[in-house]
Amino acid sequence: MKKWTYILFDLDGTLTDPYEGITKCVQYALEAFGFPGEPQEKLKKFIGPPLKESFMDFYGFDDASANAAVEKYRERFTDIGIFENTLYDGIAQMLAALKADGRKLGVASSKPEVFVERILEHFHIRQYFDYVAGSFLDGRRTDKSEVIEAALLGLKVSDRDDVVMVGDRWHDVAGALKSGLACIGVAFGYGGREELTNAGALAVADSVGELTDFLLS
Repeated sequence: MKKWTYILFDLDGTLTDPYEGITKCVQYALEAFGFPGEPQEKLKKFIGPPLKESFMDFYGFDDASANAAVEKYRERFTDIGIFENTLYDGIAQMLAALKADGRKLGVASSKPEVFVERILEHFHIRQYFDYVAGSFLDGRRTDKSEVIEAALLGLKVSDRDDVVMVGDRWHDVAGALKSGLACIGVAFGYGGREELTNAGALAVADSVGELTDFLLS
């Protein structure tokens, strides 16, 4: 496996497991739009893709309703759902090892950047990242390739062959490929090995330990 200088990480399903917070906030929003009692397990498909698109794709919301649903979601997420979240075992140790090895690390997430920063600080891993890129609260820059481009600019990358993206959904792989990057998938997130392989991931790690080995080799 190539030794990359720059490593970009997705957040949800890659560094942290946001299952409880995201699904409960989606439940909260859907209930306000006439979909009460949706099971959390059904809503895990919201983890990863841009939120507005998910309301449109999975529940048929139009543009205005999807925007309103996102606002309703954030009513609960901003101070409650954001911390109904856990850091995957071994992530902090992996990040520390990568920094000790001289790597430049970034986050490229479709989640609003203000929330990404709060989550990284909450789990005491913000110090490992040289740049953090996310979307804007007004709905701009939610496409994965746009977020990745912002991260590349922030990291002042000159050679894209020296960069790898790490993520758990096909959107991460597609965004990386669109930006001319390789992508390593993580099957411990919410896409799974088949989704990631079919999307074109260079390799798929089944555990944080295996991911660490890939990146440090």
